[in-house]
Amino acid sequence: MIPYENLFELNKPFNEAFKQSFSDFLNSGWYILGKYTADFEQQFAQWNQSEYCVGVANGLDALTLSLKTFDFEPGSEVIVPANTYIATILSITNNGLIPVLVEPDISTYNIDPAEIEKAITPKTRAIIIVHLYGKCCDMDAIMAIKEKYNLVLIEDCAQSHGAMFKGEKTGTFGEFGAFSFYPTKNLGALGDAGAITTNHATYADKMRKLRNYGSEKKYYNEYMGVNSRLDELQAAFLQIKLEALDAINAHKQKLAAMYLDQLRADYILPVVDADYTDVYHIFNIRHPRRDALKAYLYEHGIGTEIHYPVPPHQQKALLPLLAGLSFPISEEIHQTTLSLPCSYCHTEKDVQFVIDKLNDF
Repeated sequence: MIPYENLFELNKPFNEAFKQSFSDFLNSGWYILGKYTADFEQQFAQWNQSEYCVGVANGLDALTLSLKTFDFEPGSEVIVPANTYIATILSITNNGLIPVLVEPDISTYNIDPAEIEKAITPKTRAIIIVHLYGKCCDMDAIMAIKEKYNLVLIEDCAQSHGAMFKGEKTGTFGEFGAFSFYPTKNLGALGDAGAITTNHATYADKMRKLRNYGSEKKYYNEYMGVNSRLDELQAAFLQIKLEALDAINAHKQKLAAMYLDQLRADYILPVVDADYTDVYHIFNIRHPRRDALKAYLYEHGIGTEIHYPVPPHQQKALLPLLAGLSFPISEEIHQTTLSLPCSYCHTEKDVQFVIDKLNDF
């Protein structure tokens, strides 16, 4: 069986370093917001070409706290892609704000800049873009809209560690870049973890307080904050894997190139453009007989995933907000997309087997 993902195999090369790091962590006697978190924040900021990094508990908190920093009036509007994972939308509703969903580009699956501009109203305060599947959004067009309407821009970078547009990494364009280090990400922890990048010192300072009950000095609280600190042990593990992140991305790019070069023409493949450096957190294809294809691959010992089977506006949890809305482009993507094995744990032999079976379908 070729699984879609195998976290044990993915992390096996790091096991000895993890064990040593855990021993050092245990013996340190300091388990919350200590040296490992501070060191990882500095290292990830440098790797991501950002001035500051603030570690938080998970990717959803990274998005939620990014919005919370600005104290927008309740009922303010935030534009967001209609085909994103629900976490992006929850970060908006968790702040008492109104999500305004707009369609993606059918070829890139990222938010369509033209649709952003159509959706702007006097209540619009921010845009959350999502660099979906490991491809950066069209940042020239989006930055022009941001500046034209003086809007806050938050980047959902949960799937785009190392992705670039014209040589600039995601998480460096907007006020904040919100990262998830969920175990399956290109940079994955051994549990939940997240971080926020920014080039603004005042935002970074406020974020450090917000994640820690609104406090910088123990028992003195400046803001109505939360408890969302990057776990010290996860920070220790992330430091180890960060050293290998460029190699992880390169491996995924090599496997993606095999799919792109060899899959037959009736599969809709990710678009490739010289301005974009894609890191293929997810290698997705589209096919009108997606469900039959998924079943066929499973019968031949190949695991796949669907990112995502139900669009946000059709989720039961969001019906009170979004009932009656229609997003045909998003719906088409959700009905036809299929994610193929493309992990650090997979070999070229694995992917060649998947390609052969796909071309036999």
